[in-house]
Amino acid sequence: MTNRRNIYFFHQNDPLLIKRVQPLYELAETYSFTIVSDFKQANIIVSIGDDGTFLQAVRKTGFRDDCLYAGIAIGQLNMYCDFLLEDTSKMIESISIENIEVRRYPTIEIKLDDQPSFYALNELSIRSSIIKTFVLDVFIDSLHFETFRGDGIIIATPTGSTAYNKSVKGAVVDPTLPCFQVSELASINNNTYRTLDSSFILGPERTLTIQLPESDDYPTFGMDNEALSIKDVKKIQVTLSGKVIKTVKLKDNSFWEKVKRTFL
Repeated sequence: MTNRRNIYFFHQNDPLLIKRVQPLYELAETYSFTIVSDFKQANIIVSIGDDGTFLQAVRKTGFRDDCLYAGIAIGQLNMYCDFLLEDTSKMIESISIENIEVRRYPTIEIKLDDQPSFYALNELSIRSSIIKTFVLDVFIDSLHFETFRGDGIIIATPTGSTAYNKSVKGAVVDPTLPCFQVSELASINNNTYRTLDSSFILGPERTLTIQLPESDDYPTFGMDNEALSIKDVKKIQVTLSGKVIKTVKLKDNSFWEKVKRTFL
């Protein structure tokens, strides 16, 4: 930790919350950290809230892979938050370690037609914005894999496999595996239309391409916990990104221990 001394706190600008987090600012200063107001100057970014706050912190600070992210939970621990707001002793123990271990979470890169890339730490969801069957042509690399008809598709990272993906019976994937998962939302399968009707996992060299038919309708894109409606999108490409999100790796708090704590 000796080479990471600039810390940026990300949280809601709520007077009651600011009062509760004030001891964290004082703790950081006690241990000779510099609190910065510009996240671009930080090499540690700390979110205070819940998993949604953590995802917002990563997105609004630009998916930086040159700094360390940490999540502090208010109330109870969850998948991205390793610390409780009141458990300052655990924070002190972590920041006092000279050679801190780092956990690396993969992200996906998303391209809509020829627009600049987006990134997601949890998932990309593509859903119809109206009550109507959605038709999508799905390609794996250059192979036309299937024509999907249904409510939409979720493309999830390994850490995102425990979120929206899990709710539609997708697999929970170990984040040490560089991959991403594709899961269907209410696909139509009958004597006329057919899809795989199962989640499938793609490796790091694969490109998933989804082509949308020409229509006056346009889909809703969910990127982590943000929703976008973009007209006239014809092609979506998803690959495993070279960006990784680095977080503190703590004892007795592995990904699978988090899964057990959250779901079992």
